[in-house]
Amino acid sequence: MSTETRTAAAPLDGHHQPAAPQRARTIVRVVGRSAKALGPAPEVDAVVPDRPEVPPPHPHGHDALLRQCEHLAPVPTAVVYPCNESSLRAVVTAAQAGLIDPVLVGPVRDIELIAAEHALDISGCRMVDVASARDAADVAARLARDGEVGALMKGSLHTDELMGAVVRKDNALRTAARISHVFVMQVPNCARLLLITDAAINISPSLDDKVHIVQNAIDLAHALGITTPKVAILSAIETVNPKIPSTLEAAVLCKMADRGQITGGVLDGPLAFDNAISAEAARTKGIESPVAGNADILLMPDLVAGNMLAKQLSFLAGADAAGIVLGARVPVILNSRAASQRSRLASCAVAALLAAARRAAE
Repeated sequence: MSTETRTAAAPLDGHHQPAAPQRARTIVRVVGRSAKALGPAPEVDAVVPDRPEVPPPHPHGHDALLRQCEHLAPVPTAVVYPCNESSLRAVVTAAQAGLIDPVLVGPVRDIELIAAEHALDISGCRMVDVASARDAADVAARLARDGEVGALMKGSLHTDELMGAVVRKDNALRTAARISHVFVMQVPNCARLLLITDAAINISPSLDDKVHIVQNAIDLAHALGITTPKVAILSAIETVNPKIPSTLEAAVLCKMADRGQITGGVLDGPLAFDNAISAEAARTKGIESPVAGNADILLMPDLVAGNMLAKQLSFLAGADAAGIVLGARVPVILNSRAASQRSRLASCAVAALLAAARRAAE
């Protein structure tokens, strides 16, 4: 392994990014995987209400989150394999916003060429030169393990390559909590944030898994400033039916919260989506609950339902979505490859707030 100091290539055209602090950049070369470096179906309510006009995307949906970060120090963040324009642009934008202090982990030459082609200023970034995406994920995980960075951020590699490194035993990033994902969504016509979980990691979570998933989401809500988050445990109906397992699990989770096995929030379920979101729908069905119509967190029955809901809100309702992985020693910023730059920036803001809350709790 060799260390050298280099200056990034200047942008090729005349476009200028806002000035970034000028400093020497350390590039650490890493070669090889072992290198050390930094029956009959139950009745389901099928009444479809009149649909409101779908609002256009709101370009400033997460401004409140960004304002919460204005006085926070940037989080040292290992960005794993930022080898396309969208992922590298997100890094530059988040660094300029003061959310992250990026360490770019990947093939340095490729990253520099992308930066030059798209006039992206990476002159202040530390870089760790690693050829492959899988090796970059391992090196980034070890940086987090060793305390050199306080967050990980997905670049252009596949999610399973990044998360494989996060959960690998010798990288020591696992905790007693289960790894889970939360979409933090600002939806037009909804006055509050909606946290949707799990829509990216746990495919068919067990009851025990859902205990961890709910607790992770509650802890995140606290970090975002939601003092007592209301958790709606979703299913197709709002009554317990033995033929629908998710309704049974919802009832058990609520009783576990009553017994102090889940803390920090108010749980209710099963609830159908309309009852969780709309107070009017809850009143129409005679549901009396502090959660119905006021949910902050939506616990989905499985990944398929969660992923579909999050994407429907994004692409049909114009929602602004941030993505974060919880349950590891550091937050993992995880966006879909189709995520907008605004969503990527919001994800960095969520990670910054979570990292600040963890520091305050230490």
